Amino acid sequence: MNKRTRQLEREMMFREIKRPSIAVNENFIDRAIEFISPVQALKRRQSRMVLALTGGYKGASKSRRGLSEYNPKSGSADADINYDLPTLRDRSRDLVRNNPLGGGAISTTVNSVVGTGIRLNARVNRDILGMTPDEAKEFERQAEYGFGLWAEGCDIERALSFYEMQELAFRSTLENGDVVVLLPYQRRQDDAFGLKLQAVEADRLCNPNSGMDTDTMSGGVELDEVGAPKKYHILSVHPGDYGKAGKREWKDYPAFASDGRPNVLHLFRKLRAGQHRGVPYLAPVIESLKQIERYSDAELMAAVVAGMFTVFLQSESGEEFAPMMPTSETGATSADEDIKLDYGAVVSLAQGDTISTANPGRPNAQFDPFVQAIYRQIGVALELPYEMLVKHFTSSYSAARAAILEAWRFFLSRRAWLTRSFCQPVYRAWMTEAIASGYLYAPGFFDSPYYRAAYLGAEWIGPTQGQIDPVKEVQAAEKRIGLGLSTRSEESVAITGTDWESKVPQMKYENELMKEINGGFVPSKDEPEPEENEEKEEDDEEEEKK
Repeated sequence: MNKRTRQLEREMMFREIKRPSIAVNENFIDRAIEFISPVQALKRRQSRMVLALTGGYKGASKSRRGLSEYNPKSGSADADINYDLPTLRDRSRDLVRNNPLGGGAISTTVNSVVGTGIRLNARVNRDILGMTPDEAKEFERQAEYGFGLWAEGCDIERALSFYEMQELAFRSTLENGDVVVLLPYQRRQDDAFGLKLQAVEADRLCNPNSGMDTDTMSGGVELDEVGAPKKYHILSVHPGDYGKAGKREWKDYPAFASDGRPNVLHLFRKLRAGQHRGVPYLAPVIESLKQIERYSDAELMAAVVAGMFTVFLQSESGEEFAPMMPTSETGATSADEDIKLDYGAVVSLAQGDTISTANPGRPNAQFDPFVQAIYRQIGVALELPYEMLVKHFTSSYSAARAAILEAWRFFLSRRAWLTRSFCQPVYRAWMTEAIASGYLYAPGFFDSPYYRAAYLGAEWIGPTQGQIDPVKEVQAAEKRIGLGLSTRSEESVAITGTDWESKVPQMKYENELMKEINGGFVPSKDEPEPEENEEKEEDDEEEEKK
């Protein structure tokens, strides 16, 4: 094939390619410029064609008036977070201490996710382990008892139980962005197990000697070649505790033991790839919370001033007033010579002096609607509906229930994260010690991760959602069970927060006791007692009359 033939084929191929058409709509200004200066009109049309080819998103335009000054920086997750993290933590803590809405949002989330504690419900995989139902139930019973015994004295500082440690860890994660929990071993005289938990505040996790971040060090977390945590460098004292004397030293803790078990639990929500430190829960709304706090304080002070008898003294001579003596309604003279705003005060004036009142117009009628609008925006950022954020349910049943359901989607996702990141690793560390010490007999636990995971199966049961109308909730649960959409165990956990199977022995005991009391008769759902039937018939007759 000669050169001329290849050139002809190339030209034919280019002709077959459909080039995209670029429409540039001309307006009156374009036509006017074309009439006056065709050269400038051509340059203008070329520039507009280039802009049309650069992208289809208006949000990326740098020529639009509303976006021309909006040019945020582009950085990695750690670069965007680590530099601002100390300031974010300080402001978040201040809002939790002093801002009603900020502190309330975190308390609502903690109470709903953790509450009185997320309890262990052991669930071994008996099919994998080859256990009979009775053998599996006995292992689960021993595991739950031993873990509950350890949970009461797990804190190395002897202050909190495991369930209170859950609250502390989760609250610290929300307030500070992250928290570190160490797993030291310290067997005391009255301890059944030696595993302990030690919570470390996020400020102490920092680079040695307050150095800069590097490729292998990010905010006190030493990384391996693939970016996984290798060591955690923790300062001996809190960096803000200036009252403690002594040399400040950093100690490094290996992230994992030789068998892969975590030595350090670093709790934070990872929102970006390459992120190694957490961001406080209130970070997106810090400015809004502070500004609404200032506005509320200003309105409160204005309302206080407006509630007093506010006057301006006018003198015919224009001279400065000498100190006057406020008198009470009884005629008694006060010893305080300063003229102050006060409720019910009567001030004596000199001859020729007049007063003029000022009406500041408080309380402000627009205060509540404006604040509610800002609260709704804050609620969206915090994933809390307005009703849950301010604990104010005044709408219909359906609206209130929708708000609660939406909030519980958020609470359950955070609970799943907490159990996966904190509760389950702690349970694994405890069971490792329990089996090694001979408290539990678990063949194959140390030999294979396959069997280890089967022994570590567990459900973690936390506080329930709560019910607006308990009767409707129970009726719905009954229908789900009847249709096979749910089980008694699932509904018991959802409604009461307890395991249904653990109630069976107590129910059997109560039924036997009722048989003794009623001469062998036990009321059932299908056969109500006569008194209940008579009351129901009377209620039905009254409803028909209405």
